[in-house]
Formats: sequence, structure tokens, C-alpha cells
Amino acid sequence: MASENQTDIHEIVLLGLSTQPEHQRLLFVLFLFIYLLTLLGNLLIILLIRLDDHLLHTPMYFFLSHLSLADVTFASTTVPKILVNLMSHSKTISYSGCLTQMYFFLAFGNTDSFLLACMAYDRYVAICRPLHYTTVINHKCCLLLASGSWIISALHSLLYTFLTSHLSFCSSWEIPYLFCDVYPLLELSCSDTMLIKTLAHTEGVVDILGPFVFIIISYARIFCTIMKVPSAAGKRKAFSTCGSHLAVVVLFYSTVSCLYFQPSSGYSAQKGTIVSLLYAVMIPMLNPFIYSLRNHDIRAAMVRLLGRIRRCLRK
Repeated sequence: MASENQTDIHEIVLLGLSTQPEHQRLLFVLFLFIYLLTLLGNLLIILLIRLDDHLLHTPMYFFLSHLSLADVTFASTTVPKILVNLMSHSKTISYSGCLTQMYFFLAFGNTDSFLLACMAYDRYVAICRPLHYTTVINHKCCLLLASGSWIISALHSLLYTFLTSHLSFCSSWEIPYLFCDVYPLLELSCSDTMLIKTLAHTEGVVDILGPFVFIIISYARIFCTIMKVPSAAGKRKAFSTCGSHLAVVVLFYSTVSCLYFQPSSGYSAQKGTIVSLLYAVMIPMLNPFIYSLRNHDIRAAMVRLLGRIRRCLRK
């Protein structure tokens, strides 16, 4: 076994949360329900924004449509395979499939991070520099920010996937996770993983904490500007435009910090499994509900869409 390397790996076992059949059936129903809600909520937001001219030409909702698309693809990277494994006796994934899943998991997760930073920048300009908003946050700027979020994330993920693919595995090929991620694979490797771990704690920190720090600075400036508004009603209106985005930021970065920004010696497979499920499964489901429940424009677009559907049915 000690002489075997990655070329000898055909399958990796994903141990998951439980091996009890009754637990797995319950987990299957739970994950299926969450996944359907994720698809329904995010695709509905994309549909509303794309069909509503007012939302489509508003930068905040342009970025929100990209965030919803990233959430749909993010959840679709992991949940379908989780569902298949929960209903089968073989909890395996091919080695190439594992690397592919890890690539898209990292890519779409990072895209979420950059898009949240883009949305924070949009709120900063709208509140702190309202007279320059239409010239600064124009259509070209939105396209550059959104496309940059996708491209940078894809390159970041490619780097880690490439380095992981050159690791040697000479012990157990079992991952106590429901899907493939960097840290579980590093735990299986008998190669020197110092390069990847150093990269994760340098480039990885910059890649994830960079957008987070930008968001914090943006909201610090926003808060200072709002506090200068003389009327209480004006302050409430300004804060209401940021509430949904702040809620998503807190959910996203709190789980990311628990999952990735911890000493290697403190890594726990059980803790990592639970936190990764919150990060990869629950948050993509919650995002559309946070935005739709607290957002007047989304609710108004829903009413307009239902009205159009009713008129079409009458014809």
C-alpha cells in the first residue's frame, strides 16, 4: 500500500454522517427537500430579475442574479452525489470525479465571496456617493465585476485542484465527509502537503478574507454616512437596503471561517462535516429567502409576475 500513488486510486469512499439505513432514508428526504428549496428559491430570483426590466437594470439585482446562479451551481456540485450515496450501498466517488467535485466546490464557493464584495461596493457607492452612482456603477462596471468574480474563482480553484492531483495516497481512501474538499484529501495523503497548506494559509486567506475585509470597510463607511442622516426615517430606509446583504455576509463568512481558518492540528472531521454542510447546503437554500422576505422590490416583482401569469391564463 505504501508504494501506491494517485494513479492507483480508482474510487474514494465518502463515509457521510451515518451508516444506519433508517438514518440514511431520513437524511435523503431532508437533503432532497433542502435541494429542491434551493433550486426553487434561487431559480425564482433569477427568473424574477431577468423578466423584470426594473430589477434587471438595477446593479444590486444584477449581482443578486449572479449570486443566485452561483448558489444553484454550488449546491448542485455536492447535493446530487450526496443523494445518490445515501440511497446506495456503495458510498464511493471516482478519483477523477472527486477532483472535479472539489474544483467546482471551491470555484462556486469563492464566486459567492467575490459577488458579496461586489454587492457591498454597490451599496457603498449608492449610500456614500449617491451623485456619482450612475456613472460609477454602470453596466460595463457591473459586467467587469461579475465576470472577474467568476474568472478569479475558477483560477483559484484550478490551482488547488492541480496541486492536489499530484499528491500521493498510501493509506485509507475513506473521507469522513459527504463530498470532496481540500482538507479531507490532505488528511489522506502521505505526500508532503506543506506547500498546499502554506498556500491555503497565505493565498487562500487573501482570496477569502480579502473580499471580507473589503466588505467590512465598505460597511464601516456606510455606517458613518448613515449616522449623519438627520431623520430617523432616513436612517431606517438606508439600513433596510443593506439588511439582507449583511445577513448573508454574516452567515457565509462565519461558516467559512470555522471551516478553513483553523490550525491544521485543530482539524476535526466531525466538526468539518457539520460546518461544511451549513456552508455548502444550507446557505444556498437560505439566501433567496433572506432576500425575498426582506426586499420590497423582489416581492413587487413577484406580484407583477403572478399578474402576468394570470393574464396569460385568461387568454
